[in-house]
Amino acid sequence: MKVAVIGSALSGNKGAAAMLESGVQQLSARDTRSRFVLLSMYPRSDAEQNPYPAMRVLDASPLRLGVLINGSALLHRLLPPLRRTIERAVPEVGALATADVLLDQGGITFVDGRGKFLIYNVASILPALFVGTPVVKCAQAMGPFRTPLNRLAAKALLPRMAAIVSRGAVTHEHLMGLGLANVTAGADLAFTLEVTEHDAAIARAAVDMTFFDDDDGDVVGVSPSAVLRKSAEANGGDYVAEVQRMIDHLTGTLGKKVLLVAHSARAHTDKTHNNDLPLCREVFAGLGHTDRVLFPDAELSSQALRYLIGRCDVFVASRFHAMVSSLAMGVPTLVIGWSHKYREVLDMFGLASWAVGHDAYSDEVFAERIGRLLAEQHAVREQLVGALPEVKQRALEQIDIIERVACG
Repeated sequence: MKVAVIGSALSGNKGAAAMLESGVQQLSARDTRSRFVLLSMYPRSDAEQNPYPAMRVLDASPLRLGVLINGSALLHRLLPPLRRTIERAVPEVGALATADVLLDQGGITFVDGRGKFLIYNVASILPALFVGTPVVKCAQAMGPFRTPLNRLAAKALLPRMAAIVSRGAVTHEHLMGLGLANVTAGADLAFTLEVTEHDAAIARAAVDMTFFDDDDGDVVGVSPSAVLRKSAEANGGDYVAEVQRMIDHLTGTLGKKVLLVAHSARAHTDKTHNNDLPLCREVFAGLGHTDRVLFPDAELSSQALRYLIGRCDVFVASRFHAMVSSLAMGVPTLVIGWSHKYREVLDMFGLASWAVGHDAYSDEVFAERIGRLLAEQHAVREQLVGALPEVKQRALEQIDIIERVACG
C-alpha cells in the first residue's frame, strides 16, 4: 500500500505528529510493505526527525503547495502526454499520482471564522483530486458551515472525498447538515498512539523523574496554547499573566507540583506558529514557585510527551492533543479551550462538563473547577479508564476505512 499524508508533521505541533505516527504504526502493523510519503509543511525539520525507514518526506511548504504543487497537479490532469515529465519535475505530484490514497490529517478544517486557513484546507486536497487519487479525511473537527465562502468550499469539495471521519458528535452533525453520504463517526487516530519502552526511556532521560515521586504530593500537568494567547491578546488580555496565576494557585495555594508542557514545539526558532516553547519560557520566568515546576525546555516527541503526561495525577489542557494524550493515559483532565472540538471529544467519555470555554474563564472559575477535579480525580479516572477501550476501537475503525479506499 502506498500512502500519502498531508496536514500533519513530526515537528511543531506534537498532536499532528501523534496523528501521523499513529497512522504509520497502525497501517504498517496491517501491512508491513506499506510505504508512506509525508507532504510536509516543515520538510527540513521533519526529514531530520523522521524515524521511519518506510516514510519519505517531501516539500509541501505553504507557498510551494499553493502554487507549484497545485498548478502542476492541474497541468497533470489537463495534459496527459506531459504527466511523466511533470511527475519527475515535481516529485510531490509524482508521489500523489502513484499513491493509493491521500490521508488528510488536518486537525480542524473548513470551519467558520478561520478564513485564512481555508485556503490551506482547499490546497491540501485539490492536487490529489486533480491526479485522481482518493482522499480520506482522517478524524478531525469540521464546521460549522454557515459563512458563505466556507459553505461554498465545503459543499464543492467534501462530497468528493472518498471518506470523511468525523471526530465527535458536533462535527458529525455539521457534516450531516451538508447532506453528505461519505461520513463515518469516529475518534481521533492519536488515541491509538503506542508508547514503547524506548519512548519512555527517552522521556526519562530528558527530565528528573524524581519530580513525580508520590510521597511529595500530586502533580498537575499544564499545557498552555499560543493560539489562545493570540486570541486573548487580540481582546486586550494578558494570557501569560493568566497562566502564571493559574500555576501559582496550583503551587502556592494548593501546594501541588506542576509539569509545564509545550505540546507544540519547534526547538530552533522563536516563531510562535505551532510552537508553545516561547510562551512556556515566558510563563516559567515569572512564576512564584519555580522549585515546584518541571518545565522540559526542549522539543520532545509526541510519545515522550505522552509518557510524561501519563505520570501526572490530573491535567489542565489548552492544546487539543495534550488533552487527547491525557485522556489516552487515563489522566483526569480539565480543558480550557476555544472550539467545539474539545467538548465533543470529552463527551465520548461522558466528561464534557470538564470543558471550560476561554470566553468564560476567570481565576475564580479555574480555582473552583480544579479544586473539584482534584477532589473527584479517582472517580473521574475510573470513568475515563472504563470508556477508553471503546474510544480507541472507534479510532481504529478508520484504519479499516483507509484500507478499503486504498485497495478499492
